[in-house]
Amino acid sequence: MSRHNPRGTTTSLESISIQPRTPKTPHSSQRINGWTPRDGEPIDEMEMSLLNEEERRQAENGLSVEEEQEYLSPGEKKPMSATDKRALGLLTILYLIQGFPLGLALGSLPFLLREHLSYSQLAVFSLSSYPYSLKLLWSPIVDSLFFPSVGRRKSWIIPMQLVIGTLMFVISLNAEEFMNNPAEHIYALSAAFTTLVTLSATQDIAVDGWALTLLSQENLPYASTCQTIGLNTGYFASFTVFLALNSESFSQKWGIPRLRIGTYMQFCAAVSFAVTVWLLFVTEDKDTDDEDLSIKSVYTTMWNICKLKHVQILCLLHFFSKIGWAANDAATQLKMVEKGLGREDLAIAVLIDFPFQMLAGWVAGRWSRGDKPLRPWIIAFWPRLLLALVATLTVYWFPKPPISLGFFVVLVVQTVLSSFAGTVQFGGISAFHTRISDPVVGGTYMTLLATFTNLGGTWPRFFVLKGVDMFTVATCQIKEQGLTVPAAECVSDHGKMACTDLGGECVTERDGYYIVSAMCLVLGCLSVIFHMIPTARKLQAVPPAKWRVL
Repeated sequence: MSRHNPRGTTTSLESISIQPRTPKTPHSSQRINGWTPRDGEPIDEMEMSLLNEEERRQAENGLSVEEEQEYLSPGEKKPMSATDKRALGLLTILYLIQGFPLGLALGSLPFLLREHLSYSQLAVFSLSSYPYSLKLLWSPIVDSLFFPSVGRRKSWIIPMQLVIGTLMFVISLNAEEFMNNPAEHIYALSAAFTTLVTLSATQDIAVDGWALTLLSQENLPYASTCQTIGLNTGYFASFTVFLALNSESFSQKWGIPRLRIGTYMQFCAAVSFAVTVWLLFVTEDKDTDDEDLSIKSVYTTMWNICKLKHVQILCLLHFFSKIGWAANDAATQLKMVEKGLGREDLAIAVLIDFPFQMLAGWVAGRWSRGDKPLRPWIIAFWPRLLLALVATLTVYWFPKPPISLGFFVVLVVQTVLSSFAGTVQFGGISAFHTRISDPVVGGTYMTLLATFTNLGGTWPRFFVLKGVDMFTVATCQIKEQGLTVPAAECVSDHGKMACTDLGGECVTERDGYYIVSAMCLVLGCLSVIFHMIPTARKLQAVPPAKWRVL
């Protein structure tokens, strides 16, 4: 393995070169295109002589590329180059691979397991999503170790995708047994998907780092668009499309064979293998810098980033930013399925929502350009909180099945609006991260910020699901004997069967979901008013130079 400094290359998301800086790299004023001036030479004049006519005019006016674009009319803006377009396609496909295991771990499996497990057992399985929020711990290793003959990023992306495909194929061979008796295999299932998510997170580190040196400056905000489109496409293929095709009633209605989870995982493995083979023919620019960059120096640089005051404030902001709709994200759809919403109906609602998510990703990319990249992130707070409240009330007033067409339309509208606001917020914060990140060691800066963004939505999930069971009051009513005895819960097969064996009926007298949802909404509103929005506006006003390590 080799350790070298990353080389700044023109990327396809932005039209400027990004020169990663390390403590050993000379300042840009002393180093131009790999050449260092001799003592006594006029650096300013020499720099100007190396610029083309357009760059010289921008330098004389003291304008950056982004500022210069603001003075151009729409007709004068440079069209996206073919290199940028190819890079956008490459990034989208690489993010797509990540979406397959994430869609299963965070989407489909909780719904398939809900009928057999309690919310506390589902909380155990939810821990499988944590590695995606903790990838910062090993990102410096990914950033430092690589084979020069393969490429800094491909050295990790290729093996990760091969292992992901192989593991999904192996799991598919025993998938039906796992799903038929999930309570007996809950820890094996959790371990298997924890491993899959860990591999996907490692691949994501390399892809994020590649995006910083693959795209150009004016198009860099579209990196978040690639992530939104790619991840959502893979996620919804494993969540929405799979749930619909896996439903027995859906297959009978449309006269198509039911898609088994083992078959689908084999399909995902085949796609992962195919993309990996295609990636072998994609050329990655090789690093030419001879300076040594050890893993220790990368961790040191990461620690220096963490010591920046603005970074600390931003990470703390991310850690609590999603508390308001934590219950909605973790339990609302599970509750709707519990009350009679068919999995195929849920799948149709999310399928209708899918093109709106793609539109939201594009809107966020466009909206985040300029001097207020956090504007969409700030504005989306209130719709997300309001829609979380609406979702809770929808669960409370959920009718007995079959649901009417009018109520289904309400569910679809609610789903579309909620996901649209969430995607706009995600795209806005991703664009802000791209704007302020100093690529000191490739993707480490971006990974640091993305880690706390993901962690803000991940860590509450376990406590929400545990809280639903903790605040729920259930009883087993034995009518023949006129007895009422406490029951642990009335959700899982085990809970219902324990009451049935006593000759009674399991009844939920108080649903802890509403208590947990109310707590999250109150905390969310208070934090948004008194902390989130004021802090975000202050951070947005901080000059980009203040976010740099050097």
